[in-house]
Amino acid sequence: MKAKPKTPESRYVLILKCPDRKGVVAAVSGFLADNDASILESNHFNDGLADQFYMRTVFRPDGAMPPIEAMRAGFELIAQRFSMTWSLHDASERPRVLIAVSKFGHCLFDLLHRWRAGLLPAEIVGVVSNHDDMRSFTEWSGVPYHHLPITAATKAEQEAAFLGLVEELKVDLVVLARYMQILSPQMCASLDGRCINIHHSFLPGFKGAKPYHQAHERGVKIIGATAHYVTTDLDEGPIIEQDVRRVDHSQDPDRLVQIGRDVECAVLARAVAWHVERRVLVEGGKTIVFA
Repeated sequence: MKAKPKTPESRYVLILKCPDRKGVVAAVSGFLADNDASILESNHFNDGLADQFYMRTVFRPDGAMPPIEAMRAGFELIAQRFSMTWSLHDASERPRVLIAVSKFGHCLFDLLHRWRAGLLPAEIVGVVSNHDDMRSFTEWSGVPYHHLPITAATKAEQEAAFLGLVEELKVDLVVLARYMQILSPQMCASLDGRCINIHHSFLPGFKGAKPYHQAHERGVKIIGATAHYVTTDLDEGPIIEQDVRRVDHSQDPDRLVQIGRDVECAVLARAVAWHVERRVLVEGGKTIVFA
């Protein structure tokens, strides 16, 4: 007799921040225990400089746990007691992701591969681009492709169409996977806290075209990448993840480009995964990442 497939275990994610006070962890764990919930993972951080406490807890039912809305209503009393900013999520509800790309496809290819392999807990609902170069691979991957060309004269119209897609597709996160356009302040504001960008870590040095060629000419010894949330301050939003690789004089500019693209793919993938797994809390100009 063929065994019945195992039913996926229900999981929920509680994220909170509050002024640091004695008893927060005890109150949270006590609430979960009293409601027949079992903790699977718990991380917390005390920022002594800001006197703030941050916590991420993953739990599952372990008995007759109330429905999620009842859990939210019950937890509100604890949240008020400790002046918490908090959210409670059903992990089975995967965030909806829209990827933006231009002509460099390495980050797009990597994200779609991870998604198709079941390694990215999200729903990629579309790819938008100001060029048509990535259409065939995107559609081969089973993802809708939206070509939104842009010029200086049509920037406002194109961004309105872009944001229209975000609303129509109920997008939770926009990923700029080497989307080579500067977003307007209005668009940055519309996507506040839900737009991630990736770029090489030479900035603010080596701006413009061929940054790796510029780096080669200067004899750099470390190249890397930065993934961050998009803000109106160009490439200066809260950093989620960074990584570097050592290089030397024997590697020509094309090899530096290859190494840099590998780093960009890995850094962006981690940043996106951490965001959709709700492991990132934004605090002012920085992030708390429970990786």
